[in-house]
This record gives sequence, C-alpha cells and structure tokens, in this order.
Amino acid sequence: MSTAEERLQEVLAAFDFGAPVVGALRYGKGHINDTFVVHTQPENLSCRRFILQRMSAAAFKHPDELMENIIGVTEYLGRQILQRGGDRGREAMEVLRPRNGEPYYTDAEGGAWRVYPFVEHTICYQAAESAELFAASGRAFGRFQRLLRDYPAETLHETIPNFHNTEDRLAKFKAAVAADPLGRVKDCGPEIQFVLDREADCSVALNAMREGKLPLRVTHNDTKLNNVLMDEETQEGVCIIDLDTVMPGLVIYDFGDSIRFGANHSAEDERDLGKVNLDVDLFSVYTAAFLEGTGGSLTNDEIAYLPWGAKLMTLECGIRFLTDYIDGDHYFHINREAQNLDRCRTQFKLVADMEARWAELEAIVKQYQT
Repeated sequence: MSTAEERLQEVLAAFDFGAPVVGALRYGKGHINDTFVVHTQPENLSCRRFILQRMSAAAFKHPDELMENIIGVTEYLGRQILQRGGDRGREAMEVLRPRNGEPYYTDAEGGAWRVYPFVEHTICYQAAESAELFAASGRAFGRFQRLLRDYPAETLHETIPNFHNTEDRLAKFKAAVAADPLGRVKDCGPEIQFVLDREADCSVALNAMREGKLPLRVTHNDTKLNNVLMDEETQEGVCIIDLDTVMPGLVIYDFGDSIRFGANHSAEDERDLGKVNLDVDLFSVYTAAFLEGTGGSLTNDEIAYLPWGAKLMTLECGIRFLTDYIDGDHYFHINREAQNLDRCRTQFKLVADMEARWAELEAIVKQYQT
C-alpha cells in the first residue's frame, strides 16, 4: 500500500459515514483542493455518497478559520431553509464532523480534511449553455443573499485578506510597474495607462461602503456557474457550493463577478479583441434573475451600484493579470508567453464595452429600484 493510500485509509477511518465504505475515487475538476467521492453501502439501502476534501495548505493558511466560516454559514442556511419548509439536506451544504468532534480532521502529516454529504440528482455545469441556465445561477446566488441577509457578516474571518480590495490591487500594480523586474513595462504601455486613467474608479465601491451606502454582507466571492448545483430535472439551482471564499464583502462584487465571466462569449485569453464584447441582453437576464432571488433584500443603493460591481470586478481582474505579467507570471498559471497580458486585454476590452453602454446598464437596474 502506497503512502498516499495509507493516508487516505487513515482519513476515511476518522469519519463515521454511517455505513461501510466501499470505495473512494478522485472527483471533480477543481484545481485547489484534493477531492474524492466516498461510496458507502448502508444495509438494505442504495449506495450513499460523500465528498471528501483535503484543503489546500497553499491556498488557505488557516483551515480553522476557513471551517469556522463554513460551519457558521451552512448551519445558519440550514435553519433558514427549515423555517421555510425546504429540504435542508439538499438546499445547503452540510459539514460531517470527524469522530473527534472537531470541524475537520488533521492527518499524520498535518493535512486538513473535511467531509460533506453528496447532493444527489444534481448537475454541475462548467459553462452556461443557455441564457436560462445563466439566469438559474443568478436566482440561486440571489437566494443565497436573501437567506443570509441577517447573518452578522463582521463575524466572518477574511480567509484571503484584501481579496476584493481594488485600492490594494491598484497599489500592488503600481509597485510592480515601478520595480519592472523583467523589463516588461515597455511592452504594455497602453494597458498601464488604461489602469491609471481609472484610478479613481478603484475607490468607488469602497468609498460607498465607507459612506454607509453599501452595507457589509456575507459574500461568496466565486460566483461561477459551476458553484451552483442544478436540479437534473428542473435545471434550477438547488445548492451553492465551494464556500471556501465566503467572507464579509459587498453584494455588488458577487453580482459583478458573475457578469464578468458570464455575460460575454469569448475565452479569457482571446487574442482577437473583436470577439470580446459585453452581452447586454445577458446582463439584463442575469440582473432580473439575481434580484428575483434576493427577494427585495437589497437596498436601492445596492441595486444602483450593480453596474459598478460588474465594471470593478472586471477591471480588478485585468489589473491582477497585468500585475502578474509584469512580475513574471508567478500567480496565474500560463501555457504560453504573454498569456496573462492577453487575459488582461480581454478584461479591459470588457470594461471599455461596459463604459460605452453605461447608460443602458443603469437603465436596466433602475427599473428594479423602488
């Protein structure tokens, strides 16, 4: 038996799955955590499955804080769902604690492991194959906000400090330009100027928060379609998953990140910028669905700032790609030279598109203000 197999057996023995374990196989397409699906065989019942994950030590330095966030949020969601007559085991993730009662299990090598019951009869889509699917994800993320509207966001740990602090991203970008460690600044003059021309924009959301216009809320911070489990029959969102980046934040960030990747039809590193365009119809579809899901829980100011969420998340992502290119491609994995520069250019093209159609975006969200 290999060391890895021995470690897996150690971890499996640390949890009470309620029935004998008959197999554990690698699972999913995630790049951060090591994920397995565990098959158990209860007596006289069909197979029951669980998700077993080893949390990435590189990505998350404090698994205790990470799991405190997840347990706090999932238990709160569970109570809200039960109060509304919903299916707790299906509509919110649930943490299965190890036998020792701790939030997670630490193996002999210091690895941190957690278990969730598998949500059956659902599909995890990697891309929005239709506007209806994109809308379904919007309703699901909106409902996530509605259910957590009264959760004390300030009690959550910031698992990735300054994750959506655009001012901090701007400062790191300026430092990279000043240092220019590989002499790449000369290759990206227009892109650098694009950021500098929008320096004031980087403070818009944070200033609105400081002024009390935008309240701190529980935010997911990774609102991709593949973090919504869809019912295999109705194609509606059932359960929000991947809560590793649940932190205090602004609701416009979660909305904006969905628009950034979902309301355009190009690859993230598309070189032909003529193919990179904001789809305003998809922006409209997602806005309607997201606000339907929130059920009136957002303020008029939050609704008014939704286009800013889309612009800032896209601008911030482009700044991060450009910073990494100038620094030498240390953070984002690349498959070819200047890929991060190409990624930056697609984001900035989307930002420019949003600016050109700003009046349309404002008109779309205005119809939902009361």
